[in-house]
Amino acid sequence: MATEVKLHRNGDQIEVTLLLSLRPGTSMMDYEQEILDALNESGRLATRECLKEFDTDGSPIVLGGIKLTSKGLVVKNYQSPYGEMVISRHVYQSSEGGATFCPLDQQARIVDSTTPRFAKMCSHKYALLNSVSAQEDLADNHGRKVSRCYLQDIAQAVAAIAQAKEVHWKYAEPELPASVATVALGVDGTCLLYCEEGFRQAMVGTLSLYDTMGERLHTVYLGAPPEYGKERFYGMMEQEIQRYKQRYGVADWVGVADGAHDHWTWLERWTDQSILDFWHAAGYLEKAAAGVCSSRKARTAWFEKSRDCLKEEPGGAKKLLREMRNALARRQPRGAAGQDLEAAISYFQNHLPKMDYARFRKDCLPIGSGVTEAACKTVVKQRLCGSGMKWKHSGAATVLSLRSLILTKGRWEQFWNKIDRFGF
Repeated sequence: MATEVKLHRNGDQIEVTLLLSLRPGTSMMDYEQEILDALNESGRLATRECLKEFDTDGSPIVLGGIKLTSKGLVVKNYQSPYGEMVISRHVYQSSEGGATFCPLDQQARIVDSTTPRFAKMCSHKYALLNSVSAQEDLADNHGRKVSRCYLQDIAQAVAAIAQAKEVHWKYAEPELPASVATVALGVDGTCLLYCEEGFRQAMVGTLSLYDTMGERLHTVYLGAPPEYGKERFYGMMEQEIQRYKQRYGVADWVGVADGAHDHWTWLERWTDQSILDFWHAAGYLEKAAAGVCSSRKARTAWFEKSRDCLKEEPGGAKKLLREMRNALARRQPRGAAGQDLEAAISYFQNHLPKMDYARFRKDCLPIGSGVTEAACKTVVKQRLCGSGMKWKHSGAATVLSLRSLILTKGRWEQFWNKIDRFGF
């Protein structure tokens, strides 16, 4: 293969000419690899010229009321989707010394030493894949060989921008096919392994929009690394809630979660009514069946009948609570059967107002916390709980920040549009 790339300026235009000669008889796979290599080379040269457009001519500039002068052209290596480039650009400093400033880096939205598109690619892959897989993906599919440390550093730099701007940058939900009638909040915790502290609980929160028929229209996902007191996590959730209260304050605001007391203490501050996850309640009924009925066949029949009663009959939870109390008094089951029956009775007693499922379904409200429980897997487990994985706090925070943006439909593109528009 012979490749020739020519680059020249025609007025205000940057023109790139690529001449690629391919040998006959080569396999299609080899042809494609040669084409990719040639395109990367032309892209690298074009990107180098484009970056120069964001530099100054070396004249003094004023930044924040302070006059800065150029220290001259300083060489720096930049990474792009097409390859590495070496560029000489002006670096500025005040007459009193101190920190330096590079106009090219700021105007071109360079993240560390990386062009914005490559930073977007690397951080996206690192958020969804482990570092080895992300490294292999870049090499195999893009012809870009980078180190694992480089991927981690770029992802951390992008996540730092997201975290610094989370208070100031607002994100719009995608265009919705129907009006919003209900906003459901959910929070849950799931464990991941820390290097020094062992297993700790990360937090996941969801804010879901539903139409009048109970169809889910959109969900905001938030994840936070383990922390004592969970202040930062709840602060993130409250910021989202305040923004959505402004948009959908007239909607029905409901909390949907399992039976964890600390979750409900927080949820009830922000919602008009509370809904206990139906499937958790049904799980208690299934375990209680051994204490209510003597035979296996009778237990199965009672559980199925009781589950339907709980879901569909007005006052079903109260009816089942009486039935379980009567069975406990009448049969006085011992061992595990008795313990499970007593646990179900206590669970129903403690959460009875949150178990009016027949009314919730009539009002087209969600009765399951599956959205939040699934988020524990998609936001946290799939990336942070692979075989042999251990994390430090900063690494877990990086991944969770990026995955929250990526998994919430529309936010990843909005985030980069804001970087392109406002910088950081």
